[in-house]
Amino acid sequence: MSISMATLRDRLQQPVPSLPLAIFRVGFGLLMFVATVRFVANGWVQTQYVAPTFHFTFVGFGWVRPLPGDGMTVVFVLMALGALGIAAGLFYRASVVAFFVLFTYVELLDQTYYLNHYYLIALLSFLMIWLPLNCRWSLDARRDPRLYAATVPAWTIAAVRLQFGLVYIFAGVAKLNSDWLLHGLPLAIWLPPLRDLPLVGGLLAQRETALVMSWAGAIFDLTIPIWLGWRRTRPFAYVVAAGFHILTGVLFPVIGMFPLIMTVLTLVFFDERDWRWLMRARLSLPDTTTPSARATTRWVVPLLAVFFAIQVLLPFRSLLYPGDVLWTEEGFRLSWRVMLVDKAGSATFHVRDSASGRTWTVFPRQYLTRLQERQMAFQPDMILQFAHYVEALAREQGYGDVEVRAEVYVAFNGRRSRLLIDPDVDLTQTPPSFLHKPWILPL
Repeated sequence: MSISMATLRDRLQQPVPSLPLAIFRVGFGLLMFVATVRFVANGWVQTQYVAPTFHFTFVGFGWVRPLPGDGMTVVFVLMALGALGIAAGLFYRASVVAFFVLFTYVELLDQTYYLNHYYLIALLSFLMIWLPLNCRWSLDARRDPRLYAATVPAWTIAAVRLQFGLVYIFAGVAKLNSDWLLHGLPLAIWLPPLRDLPLVGGLLAQRETALVMSWAGAIFDLTIPIWLGWRRTRPFAYVVAAGFHILTGVLFPVIGMFPLIMTVLTLVFFDERDWRWLMRARLSLPDTTTPSARATTRWVVPLLAVFFAIQVLLPFRSLLYPGDVLWTEEGFRLSWRVMLVDKAGSATFHVRDSASGRTWTVFPRQYLTRLQERQMAFQPDMILQFAHYVEALAREQGYGDVEVRAEVYVAFNGRRSRLLIDPDVDLTQTPPSFLHKPWILPL
């Protein structure tokens, strides 16, 4: 065992060409710049973070609040500058730290807007802090030639590839459920409305298509890291992966930039030999006999080991809760459950003043944006947060102890709408936490 571990350690420390990291850094920076500018241009800073009077915070991060006035616009401008700094490799370390902090801050403001690829961006930007990505194709290396290096320790590239491998593998494992494999759900709900698309519309309307695509999606996620990691199959695998992501982007534009992000950033799987072959040796590349970039391993490698271990454990935390995680949402986030459910709900809150016995009804649309209301209506932890907000509003109006109950109906993957939570439970008696919520009704 000691020999094999020593061999593994030597292989991870072996110098390898740094080109994949340079391409990855430039791609990441440019994509994040475009995404940030797009966010501001669409007015989403105002509609998502400035205009709403209430935000659904993450447990333990209730103290994270949007900045007043033009503060949030300034945050996005600084984020865009950080992204440009990453792409150019200019003041790289400061740029990537600033981007990570600002991006994570924005994502912690409201869980309404949680998306898997936002989680991925936060993880990647954190990982990039510890890697020597500015050793090549960077203004930093131009300013200080001592930073330039044609090679890096193998583990630096392996860490980035591992990050994408975890995304694919866990997304594939999450698809191993009866709705996806036996009934083609939720694709069987989403594809038929696309029947008017030219050429493929009629095919998408067939239920068998949803089943075939569901199985293909599961097989793709579970195996694509292997094919991308094997040099012989890498070019073909990348074409398949790019086609897969482009297809999902065309069919489901609501997922935003995720397909483009995965298509561009998985180029990190190509090494320098691949690029020489693809460019038929016409690509002018530096001599790889120059010294390797130094990457601290004494404490960075253990740190990243913990970083990846946490990611591996998080998807399994749903096993600590009873019931179907796709219904209860307990342990759903941070687990790469991508496009697995079609849910729609309606929620009404009933308030009772304990002293006077007076009762009244609160409709969420009075206080939430349309997107906040839609997301809250099928997520129990957000329902609980809003119930406490309703309690706080009642206290501001001069009431003492009030009881807040919620009547929530949810339709799940084509099933008939049914009660999500016990309508007789006073939600004010349950503080937000990671503990199981016994008032969630079984599917």
